[in-house]
Amino acid sequence: MTDHTIKSYDEELVRLKDMITTMGRLTSEQLDVVVLAAERSDADLAARVIEREPEADRLAHEVENLVIRILALRQPMAIDLRQVLSALKLAGELERICDHANDLARRLIALCEAGVQTLPSLIELAHFAIAMVNDAMKAYAQIDTAEARAVWHRDRDLDARYTALFREFLTYMLEDPRQISANTQMLFMARAIERIGDRATNIAEIVLYLVGGIPVEEERPKADATKSMMLSEPSSHLAAFRRQ
Repeated sequence: MTDHTIKSYDEELVRLKDMITTMGRLTSEQLDVVVLAAERSDADLAARVIEREPEADRLAHEVENLVIRILALRQPMAIDLRQVLSALKLAGELERICDHANDLARRLIALCEAGVQTLPSLIELAHFAIAMVNDAMKAYAQIDTAEARAVWHRDRDLDARYTALFREFLTYMLEDPRQISANTQMLFMARAIERIGDRATNIAEIVLYLVGGIPVEEERPKADATKSMMLSEPSSHLAAFRRQ
């Protein structure tokens, strides 16, 4: 960050980064709690995530207000402008990740009420996505482009894991149609987790833009094959599925 003749300007930029750091900490806590709730099948723990969700909205609003103030009064340029705009984008990404955590918590409560255990493979996917978020925010805090680039490349691995899990859920539903409702909930949860990883990748791109001043033009590596996946299970399973 550049030192400015107006001390209050520097203080505002520091405060802006601190606000994003605080928001990142909240996001990490929300994700950790919802995954712990899934591991324990603890509806009360999941409810705590829902209770804290408004905090993310409040922090995002505060970031937006400070960004507007800086743009209006300081007219930032070059790296300062990128820092301000990046903070605004980061706040949006973090707020959406908290929304996904809230969605996971609500679906988890439904599973708990039905007495359904969350599949270990779903929890493993969540841990992978959370690590991406944490590493992306570490890249922001340390202005580490190597770390940001590493997170960016892990998006492909996340997609591959999500595709495998999607196939696993389809197999379970075909083998036991009585579990369709529970597995459908977990399918939606897997999709939310995949979106969390996508937003971690977005954060990595923001960090790269913040440092280099040029948006990432390289095509993002993708391995999500779920949109073209077709059912290929034995006909007896399909027949049983259709009779339900």
